[in-house]
Amino acid sequence: MNTQSKSLSQPTVDRDNNENDLFTAFLVLLRNWKIVIAFLLLGLILGFLYTRYVNPTFKSDALVQIDNETQGVSGLGANISELVGPEVSPAQTEAQLIKSRMVLEPVVNMLNLRIRLNDPTIGHLDRIKRDSVGTQVNTEDTVSLDTKNGQAQVSQFNVSPSYINNTFTLVRSGAGFVLSSGVDEFKGQMNQAHKFQGSGGEIEITVTDLPDNDHPINITKKSVEDITNALANTLVVEEQGGNTGIIQLSLTGSNQQQVSSILRQIVLSYIDQNQSRGSEETNKTIEFMETQIPILKQKLEDSETAFNEFRQKYGTIDVGQEAQLLLTESYQIDSQLNELNLRKAELTTYYTAEHPLVIQINDQLRVLNARKQEIKNTVTRLPDIQREFLKLSEDVDIDRDIYLTMLRNYEQLKIVRAGQIGYARIVDLPTSTFRPIAPKKLQVMILAGLLGLMLGIIAVMLKNLFRNDVVKDPNSIESKMGVPVIATIPRSKSLRKLSKNNQPNDRLLAYVDQDGLSYEGIKSLRTYLMFGMPKQNQGARVILVSSESPNVGKSFVVANLAEVFSQLDKRILVIDADLHLGSLHRTFNMSEESGLADYFLENEHTATSITHPTPVDNMDIIPRGQQAANPASLLASEKFASLIEQLSAHYDYIIIDSPPVLAATDAVLLSQYADKVLMVARHNNSLEGQLGYAIKQMNKANVKVDGIVLNDVQQGVLDKQSYHYAYTYGTSK
Repeated sequence: MNTQSKSLSQPTVDRDNNENDLFTAFLVLLRNWKIVIAFLLLGLILGFLYTRYVNPTFKSDALVQIDNETQGVSGLGANISELVGPEVSPAQTEAQLIKSRMVLEPVVNMLNLRIRLNDPTIGHLDRIKRDSVGTQVNTEDTVSLDTKNGQAQVSQFNVSPSYINNTFTLVRSGAGFVLSSGVDEFKGQMNQAHKFQGSGGEIEITVTDLPDNDHPINITKKSVEDITNALANTLVVEEQGGNTGIIQLSLTGSNQQQVSSILRQIVLSYIDQNQSRGSEETNKTIEFMETQIPILKQKLEDSETAFNEFRQKYGTIDVGQEAQLLLTESYQIDSQLNELNLRKAELTTYYTAEHPLVIQINDQLRVLNARKQEIKNTVTRLPDIQREFLKLSEDVDIDRDIYLTMLRNYEQLKIVRAGQIGYARIVDLPTSTFRPIAPKKLQVMILAGLLGLMLGIIAVMLKNLFRNDVVKDPNSIESKMGVPVIATIPRSKSLRKLSKNNQPNDRLLAYVDQDGLSYEGIKSLRTYLMFGMPKQNQGARVILVSSESPNVGKSFVVANLAEVFSQLDKRILVIDADLHLGSLHRTFNMSEESGLADYFLENEHTATSITHPTPVDNMDIIPRGQQAANPASLLASEKFASLIEQLSAHYDYIIIDSPPVLAATDAVLLSQYADKVLMVARHNNSLEGQLGYAIKQMNKANVKVDGIVLNDVQQGVLDKQSYHYAYTYGTSK
């Protein structure tokens, strides 16, 4: 194959490897489906408990429209509206004002929101059992809270600053009540205003009702800052759309009636504040006009008197064409000057002399005064009488015009004030839907299930990650240990069912699972040993079976291996040499008495007396015997070597069940009598490190481990990828 074809095949190999990794991960999840389902159910249970524990949340909405311009002074016309200027209130600015203390604090005080009632008898289990617990309801007159023993109701609760945010306890006492702070205790009567003097100051309280059966109620007077800040954090104020001027107010809480009532008062409080701000400008303008009108009237009267006196003295004067032109222009300039002076006087009530508008008016005044000076210089060339006539006549006209304009605007502004409204108006007041917006039970359950599923998958992956060193793949074991896996014994479904039904599961496979894969695995082990054992002219062939750790099925393998060997019409002996925890006698429904340990400890026992027949033809057993204090010393004695020599003359196969290698040194001592040494490991349970260390320990003692038996192989989908997977051939149940 050329280089190009090799490069083209490489991505295909990588893709196949990735697909195999994904498929393997999927199979790992399938194998551990119980863990995934357990986490899924746990997530659903926690989600259900959460929906029961959390109180339902309700929401209330309101709409307010913000006009771009005020409807007050602008209705008077261009002249007067330019005097005070239009006011523009963007919706975003108003949204921040709505959440200010200026608007919220009156609502807090009106609805007694600083008084907090709480039922201390409600625990976590009660919240789950009840699905929802009672919440307090505030009105202008009372604060009430429903409990299982009745209603708690308080119409007044004021405390000194030292008691702010401190919790008191209220308990019914006959026809009265007992108020306790932990330090002080006060008694009072229902429906009566009381003033108590405590160690921290005065307490004013009026209790209307309390629950029965000595049911306690916690009562707290919160600070204004805490309540207004909490209310501002809960209140959502947003402009709908872009530059529409429509503001939506939203408030959430655990009581629909409470939420709607609070939001309604917030809207009304804002409208009242807006109304007062809108009329403030008009009121200031009217007050200014009321101070100027008498002054202008007196000035007009003075100018008319002077002009009349001049006419009576000199009679009517014929003014020339030039004088007429100068008079007209001078009149116009004086009118402008007076108007600018009036605007300047008005502006100085709001701004300082450095304000740009005031500076602009001063510049205009300088220009007009300069022009007036020019006209005055021209008029000086006229006769004195004509000049005096012009001056007096224009003073009268100017004063009359200013006075009449001011009087007309004054009357119009009073009309406007009578019907003036703010630039904010209510579109929709809050309504109660009594439909909770949270918790959304279906969504919570779905999210909880997904979260549990994800955690289950993560747990399986972590388990698989941290258990990568467990015995799984026979090929991997052979490459790492240097010892062949001579048999794999699948898990017996029949024995598994017996264990689930609380029945003994240490029976022989020949009786409970004769057609199963486990039994075939034992037979394949027998076949390997038959052809792998050295041929002997005389004496028994000895097979030693051990393991790296307990609970891997070593005795199970020994008992069933002996049973399948007995089918060959051979004489079989099973020796339970695990003098610590040997249990082979249970498999054959026998007693452990008169066993191997007794042979060493009691001189009257012989090889014949400790050997017992089993229900299986051609098979005998030497049980463990009584507990021995020093098993290793007994097995290393000459007496045991003599016993093996005697037994070898009477049996074809001797199968010895030894203790685990890492638990005791007995296996090393017994291996000197064995023709084959087998190591049993449990699939997906035994650790590769322990198995390798056990084999290394045997090798250090010059003991060769001839093969590994992989027991309890789970025949899932993943195991079918292995060449060591066993297949049934013939009749199966």
